[in-house]
Amino acid sequence: MTRTSRPLLALATAPLLLLVACSGGPTVAGDPSGGADGAVHVTLTDDGCTAEPDSVPAGPTSFEVVNSGADAVTEAELVNSGGRILGERENLTPGLTGTFSLQLKAGEYTIQCPNAATETSAFTVTGSAPTATGDPLFAAATSGYQGYVQQQVADLVTATGAFAAAVEAGDVARAKELYGPARVPYERIEPVAESFGDLDPRIDVRIADVADPATWTGFHRIEQALWERGTTEGMAPVAQQLVADVAELSTLVQTTTYQPADLANGASALLDEVAASKVTGEEEAYSHLDLVDFAANVEGSREAFDLLTPALQVTDADLVTTIRGRFEDVTTALEPYRRGDGYAPYTELAPEQVKDLATAVDALAEPLSQVAGKVVGAADR
Repeated sequence: MTRTSRPLLALATAPLLLLVACSGGPTVAGDPSGGADGAVHVTLTDDGCTAEPDSVPAGPTSFEVVNSGADAVTEAELVNSGGRILGERENLTPGLTGTFSLQLKAGEYTIQCPNAATETSAFTVTGSAPTATGDPLFAAATSGYQGYVQQQVADLVTATGAFAAAVEAGDVARAKELYGPARVPYERIEPVAESFGDLDPRIDVRIADVADPATWTGFHRIEQALWERGTTEGMAPVAQQLVADVAELSTLVQTTTYQPADLANGASALLDEVAASKVTGEEEAYSHLDLVDFAANVEGSREAFDLLTPALQVTDADLVTTIRGRFEDVTTALEPYRRGDGYAPYTELAPEQVKDLATAVDALAEPLSQVAGKVVGAADR
């Protein structure tokens, strides 16, 4: 989970971040809304984020987010009137560019850029999109993803409950044993959790991203106590709050629906998560179980892609073949570090091994970033 600016990464992973973020302008099916080049341009500065144009007609829309030199601001989000994040690009350090694509309905939205002096600006979608016949292949994909998310969150509720019980019982060894398995279902559907505003920070924020340490909650607060201090002392209330927050997530996903672009953007966002914090060893700073999260992010990304594959085969079979092969390459790159049901601690990896993992993710991220542009618009033909 990354919500604020982060330090520059080691040289071994710098090429990965560059290619994940700089995926270029989207290739959007149909006639996307936006400026003359078919995109809404969002510029990040420390003062705020601006969209040009700031009003578009309903329908397929692509966003290009550019960090023009902001040090404090590294992400932009499109948020609807209900407070849900519909699309975002994260981890854009100065000079980097990222894109996302969506099918937008008429209404009032905001562009949000956390940590800017002015964090929100208005964005309007007017009129109505053309009447859509709908594609049954895309409908099956979104329905399948809804079920997948609900099942992962159900698993998360169970695993978090067991983990929290061990914490409340003061059983450090058992809590450590259950920590990794509880992380897996969350990491598989992390972009969905992130779409619900401050819920993801309550569950998954790291200390580096907390303005006031006294307000720090979630998995990583307990992780620090278990591995750095070797105790559960004072963690019972944190564990109870974590259970409550996961239960809230469970309630929300029961009625959440998805558009095909959500699956495509989510698949790419999970690769961004790998690039930003998993392959660098920043996510699990105390337990060093970063490769567990890495694998879960990749699994969640693969599920979203696989659900879109029948429809993508119709529009770009070659792209499907390329992405499938790159997913297999990432899985193969991870395999030497598997240890039973988990993975080796990140601290066991040499810099060259980290670089190899980064290279495999980099090679997957580039073609995967093209999928959202392929499905936006095409899904409603």
